[in-house]
Amino acid sequence: RSSMSKVDLSVKYELAEYARPSKRLKTERYEKRDRASREEDKDGEELEEGEDSDSGSALAPDNGEDLHRLSPSPVVHVRGLCEAVVEADLIDALQKFGSICYVMMMPFKRQALVEFSDVESANQCVSCGAKKTVYIAGQQAYFNYSTSKRITRPTNADDPSSGNKVLLLSIQNPLYPITTDVLYKVCNPIGNVLRIVIFKRNGIQAMVEFESVQCAQKVKAALNGADIYAGCCTLKIEYARPTRLNVIKNDSESWDYTKPYLVRRGPLGSLLPLPGNGRYKLTPVDVPDMVSYPLPQSSSLFSGQPPSSVAMVSGLHPTKMNCTRIFNLFCLYGNIEKVKFMKSVPGTALVEMGDEYAVDRAITHLNSIKVFGKRLNVCVSKQHAVIPSQVFELEDSSSSYKDFAMTRNNRFSSVGQASKNIIQPPSAVLHYYNVPPCISQDYLLKLCTEYSVPGFFKFKVFDAKPSSKTISGLLEFESKTDAVEALTVLNHYQIRIPNGSNPYTLKLCFSTSSHL
Repeated sequence: RSSMSKVDLSVKYELAEYARPSKRLKTERYEKRDRASREEDKDGEELEEGEDSDSGSALAPDNGEDLHRLSPSPVVHVRGLCEAVVEADLIDALQKFGSICYVMMMPFKRQALVEFSDVESANQCVSCGAKKTVYIAGQQAYFNYSTSKRITRPTNADDPSSGNKVLLLSIQNPLYPITTDVLYKVCNPIGNVLRIVIFKRNGIQAMVEFESVQCAQKVKAALNGADIYAGCCTLKIEYARPTRLNVIKNDSESWDYTKPYLVRRGPLGSLLPLPGNGRYKLTPVDVPDMVSYPLPQSSSLFSGQPPSSVAMVSGLHPTKMNCTRIFNLFCLYGNIEKVKFMKSVPGTALVEMGDEYAVDRAITHLNSIKVFGKRLNVCVSKQHAVIPSQVFELEDSSSSYKDFAMTRNNRFSSVGQASKNIIQPPSAVLHYYNVPPCISQDYLLKLCTEYSVPGFFKFKVFDAKPSSKTISGLLEFESKTDAVEALTVLNHYQIRIPNGSNPYTLKLCFSTSSHL
């Protein structure tokens, strides 16, 4: 790519607000891309697990009619961004139109919202983009006014130049464990890290406190929208509300780097050494050569538990859960090899997954959720493989053991297949796909009734190409528990249509959307 100027980090602007090729940090010179950006979905919906990136129409430049469809606003909607873009790229390309006071990245949509300090600056940006090509990170981008007049600040700050030295990091599509060690190695080379706290209330998030607001600004500009690991663990960064973090112990989930003497809980592993020949070169700010770091140690190491690819699941409903339904739920987080119910411990099953990382993901997202009125307990098993011994009949007359190693419904069997998975915690909105176009909302509601699972109350179909043989969309349920139960029962349901040679396999996963 052609040489581009560095972002002037002294300019004060406020920064806002989770598989794909690795996203690099801000660079002086970008490598030329030899492929065009994949097409964007017409509705601007983020790609869900299993949805092809070329399922929508290509973005076209806004014409004069489009520009007047929305009233002028200081907030500009930017589309058609390349997968490798980070926040600093937008600042670098668009600050020539005027002062930028806020940026909100939407990594999976390849879109962003940019708030200028005045409408005139936004008008220059939109008008220029309509008349001539504007490149962001080496790729043409498209612009229009946003329906919003102001981007909502997470901190509710009215001062556009205000900031905070504590950043909130949301890790989207977390295929691998995220620890304090991982985040420190990513953030500290750019800005001095003082404290880190990781929590898992809504997916995986972390707060990172830096030495100064300037350090936080530099880290946010360089990392917002970037991947920690190649094609996954995408960072979405915003300013946090707290101005200081309180850490009481140093371990894999919290660390105070100003107090190394704090009590540690269990052994702390570390990342593998960084290779010397990184794929993406960074600006000369003493950062590592790699954006995508080596695979981490399994998080089970941090708790003292030896890593295992077998999860133990207890709290299973005695009549409503079986091997297939466990597969339907757990397959969202990794390949499933075998499932076996334990005869000696009723309501408990062993689930052998593809690797220990899949077990970590399942524990992170499924432990303590409610399914059929019972709360699941998911933990690492002491077993390292599931052996088909003591096979018996469950209460629904199905077998207590099932081998899923060869099923086509596993979603992580190849790199290409795994790259389409977006790891999400359970939510009230399900994404459905691989459904024949003739299937209606009423059909899916009748399916819920037939299998005695809660029905959805909102239904959406994504626009599809005329040549598409399947459709996809979203289903919103009254609660997260209702959505979990529907997915557990109906995931991989075989839809047969008249005169069809082969059935369609209904595929479900949790959506990144919180509501419709």
